[in-house]
This record gives sequence, structure tokens and C-alpha cells, in this order.
Amino acid sequence: MIRGENITVRFGDKMVLDHLTVSVPAQGLTFLSGPSGAGKTTLLRVLAGLLVPETGRVFLPGRPVLLFQEDRLFPGLTVRRQVEAVLPKARRREAEGWLELVELSGAGDKLPQELSGGMARRAALARTLAVEGEVYLLDEPFAGVDLARAGRILDRLRGLGKPIFLTGHAPELEGQCDRRVEIGDGR
Repeated sequence: MIRGENITVRFGDKMVLDHLTVSVPAQGLTFLSGPSGAGKTTLLRVLAGLLVPETGRVFLPGRPVLLFQEDRLFPGLTVRRQVEAVLPKARRREAEGWLELVELSGAGDKLPQELSGGMARRAALARTLAVEGEVYLLDEPFAGVDLARAGRILDRLRGLGKPIFLTGHAPELEGQCDRRVEIGDGR
């Protein structure tokens, strides 16, 4: 079970998460939905351990890995090298498999400045997935990616057999997930 219990986060006077409690099975795809500013990114950062809540506790079945909203690609590295950079030397051949998963196998030799926005997003996703973790927290993984491609990638993510939380603004993708958690007014 993945559980966030009584989580409160404020930024100054602004209450972002207000004693939020969420509990989901430690398997499958969970879509965090809600309007911009509802606290989705904040919840992912709390789950990842990057933000300590004012109150509350988090229970995860292992190490979380977070895909940030920003691509954060290394400017001088090709797409393939972006992925290889997070892999141990003995496993660098696996990079091509991660690029295939996100439909970037033909772009491995491109630099970040040669990518469209959706391609850069998929490169960042491939790099994140290559990091060994037990829970993936994906903040807007399909920003700039067409819906058909995002749907195919989402199906492949399910095949990883790990719990995955993702955010986004495409209701069509929500329907492909196992469950939806709605966040509004920090609850």
C-alpha cells in the first residue's frame, strides 16, 4: 500500500495541502488530477522525499524516482547519453530499450536543442525510467506529446510492473489508468 497520511504543506500563508490523506495499492497507474495549483506537484515532491510536510507521514514500498515538470536535460549530451548517464556502466546497453519504450529510438544521437518539446519530454521520461526505483512519480510526463503516442507509452509503463503516479491535463489518459485521485483545495 502507498499511503500519505495527514499531509500539510504551506508556502508562506498559502495552504497547498491541507491534512491530505491518500491511500492506493502499490501497483498499477494512479492519475493525480485537479486544476493547476491544486497541489499535485507538491504531493509528488512530498512522496519523493524532496519536500518535508509540516504534518503527516508517507509510506512507500521502496525508493521513489521523480520526473520533474521541467525536462532538465544536460545540454551537451545526446538523447542516448542522457539515459546512459543514470545507468551503471555495466548496464548502459539498456539505454536503447528505454528510448524504444518512449518512441525515441531514432533520435538517440540528437542533442536537446535539436528536439521538439514533446521529444525532449520523452527523453526526460526515458532517463527517469532508467533510474532504478520501486515507485515512479511522473509530473506531467506527456506535456507536448500527442495523445495517441502518450497512450501507447502509458500501456508500456503498465508493463513495468511498478506503481506509477502521474499528473497531467488530458482526461483521455485518466481513463487508461487504474485509478484517479482528485486533488482540490489541497484535499
